[in-house]
Amino acid sequence: MSRSHPLFIPPSSEFIALCQSQIALLTKGLKADWSAVYLAEESLEGTDTHLIPIAIYPQTDSVWKSDACLSILPEVWSRVTSSVPLLLGSSADEISQSHRETEIDASKALWEVSYPEGQHQMVFPLMDEDRVMGLLVTGRKKRQWKENELGQIEQIAKTIALACLLDRRQSWYQQQLSQQYRIRRLEKDRLDSLLHQLRNPLTALRTFGKLLLKRLLPEDRNQSVVRGILRESDRLQELLQEFEVDIDATAGDTDAVTLETNALSLPAATSDDDSPSLLLGNALSLEATEVKDVLEPLLDSARAIAQEKDIHLIADLPSNLPPVQANSKALREVLSNLIDNALKYTPAGGTVHIATGLERVDETGNWQGIAVCDTGYGIPLEDREHLFERHYRGVQAQGDIPGTGLGLAIVRELVEQMHGKIDLISPNEMSQNPALPGTTFIVWLLVAADR
Repeated sequence: MSRSHPLFIPPSSEFIALCQSQIALLTKGLKADWSAVYLAEESLEGTDTHLIPIAIYPQTDSVWKSDACLSILPEVWSRVTSSVPLLLGSSADEISQSHRETEIDASKALWEVSYPEGQHQMVFPLMDEDRVMGLLVTGRKKRQWKENELGQIEQIAKTIALACLLDRRQSWYQQQLSQQYRIRRLEKDRLDSLLHQLRNPLTALRTFGKLLLKRLLPEDRNQSVVRGILRESDRLQELLQEFEVDIDATAGDTDAVTLETNALSLPAATSDDDSPSLLLGNALSLEATEVKDVLEPLLDSARAIAQEKDIHLIADLPSNLPPVQANSKALREVLSNLIDNALKYTPAGGTVHIATGLERVDETGNWQGIAVCDTGYGIPLEDREHLFERHYRGVQAQGDIPGTGLGLAIVRELVEQMHGKIDLISPNEMSQNPALPGTTFIVWLLVAADR
């Protein structure tokens, strides 16, 4: 009996159960032969309003397909919603004629229809102040309704109307709660991204400061300046760590929220403003970008960190590479995160190799690849499926290397925004040590001429 309409918000199961119980009262207590509760479909302006059956008795299509039960409903609805005179005691053939002019009273039956075959049907509006939410229809054969019976039906209609109002309010509150939950998650993701993206330049600053301090003579007065920079850098790092601990502590409260939205669903995020990555907060503008210009400043920091960690850093940057279609800021974040991970997860004595100029051709065009390879701990097979999910660290979470599990998630988001691809290879055969299988990430971007 139910029909599917795109703008109809289904009521809760609790409301449907209440309607069924009220229909049971009509059936058993008042000997109604048929009863139904209809709710109005939320319709677009200028379109017909549909009445959707929520609960019916008896549940047989033959009864409800008959003209006797359903033919008057469109006319009834039209008169209710336009606040036209109330008609009582009309026959099915006299529906279009107005016999009495009285303002609509939500506590009274809108229609009493007597059919030639002796059937008597009552129609009550389900109203909330000046809004009509639906109709209660009930009828029986061979016997007219008495005044005290009509009073009982009025109370049933009021009960259903009140329950409908509360159900709709609950749905609205749940929708608002869903929106707030989604906004809170979005804000947290952006804050996590900010903290993560601050960590890399802060690490580089601390490394440069340490290297500078080593080059100063003991009597150099600039030592106090450099030591001050290092001290404040350490303080910033402590603040970031404390902030991350607080965020992780409150994240459990957010994740624990379970919402029952009664078939209400929010539209999927489609705008750039919905992206949790800072660089994706606005639409990325793509243009011809020289990989070498983006990578060279990052290598200055990477060499300093590699020197401090006793890691051998190799970089191959051919000078005659064609530009790629990218966003320079986004590409910088992508490569910064990949290089930082390679240095972080490669032990002392290992090697990090950065290579550009890789080539690949397929049906979509010519691609240029940038590879970041290491002789580090590698990525287990069981972690690869979730590797690019936010906050996922896999087996690394059990170790003593700090991290948030955000770097690769940000990498993938930015690469996809630049219409690129990313490959993972682990083990990469750079290392001869089985305990250090190594990892290679290759970022593929279309050559600018192919876009």
